[in-house]
Amino acid sequence: MEKFLINSLIIILVIYILVCGLLYIFQEKLIFFPQKLDKGYLFQFEQKFEEKNIKADDGTILNGLLFRTDSSKGLIFYLHGNAGSLSSWGYVAKTYTDLNYDVFILDYRGYGKSEGTIDGQNQLYGDIQTAYDELKKEYSEDKIIVLGYSIGTGLASKVASENKPKLLILQAPYYSLTDMMRHSYSIIPTVILKYKFETNKHLKDCKIPVIIFHGDSDEVIYYGSSLKLKDEFKSKDKLIILRGQGHNGMTDNEDYRNKLKQILRDE
Repeated sequence: MEKFLINSLIIILVIYILVCGLLYIFQEKLIFFPQKLDKGYLFQFEQKFEEKNIKADDGTILNGLLFRTDSSKGLIFYLHGNAGSLSSWGYVAKTYTDLNYDVFILDYRGYGKSEGTIDGQNQLYGDIQTAYDELKKEYSEDKIIVLGYSIGTGLASKVASENKPKLLILQAPYYSLTDMMRHSYSIIPTVILKYKFETNKHLKDCKIPVIIFHGDSDEVIYYGSSLKLKDEFKSKDKLIILRGQGHNGMTDNEDYRNKLKQILRDE
């Protein structure tokens, strides 16, 4: 009986190590869900926009869309969630152009028309910084608002912490991906996680006001993430709770739009 138990434990341990190894190797497929678009794909939106192709440090071409308004007050530098492409994310732009802000949305590597594949955290950070530098050629930083949604919140907080935009807005942020793993998959060791996306640490380095929106019914990124991030706040930072709001559809939430309008009016 004792030998059977020992053998069973060995088998369980081997399976556990094998599963952890596979999760490490294939974690990009568990974090990122890109929609690929043909190079000849034609975006169709009712508002004015232009495509921007930006060359990353390694020569990879990253594709983005710049939506323009007639009387621009500045730029929303928008970093989207972990699924889809600009063909769907482009529709969020109207919320911000209606408030007289131009909007730039970048497709990450492997998303939409952007070339390459994501294979590291620093690579992704570098791509975001390169795109930000490109937009700085047209917009002064005191006119740029960095906005991140979901997976994009960690990226947004990183670029905001290392530059001098006017404001950082986070929609449904996580404390860090390490914290998310501990919360949702506590049996998996966090050491295997290649993508830490430490929003909490980046907020400490932000010298600008931070506004967080989070739905208290978020079923993907637990609402407590933003309550923990609140502990990193400075005096001008704010957490705005959207009652009954889940993870998706925040941009269409009337409370979000009303609060956003007030925030951008005061900026």
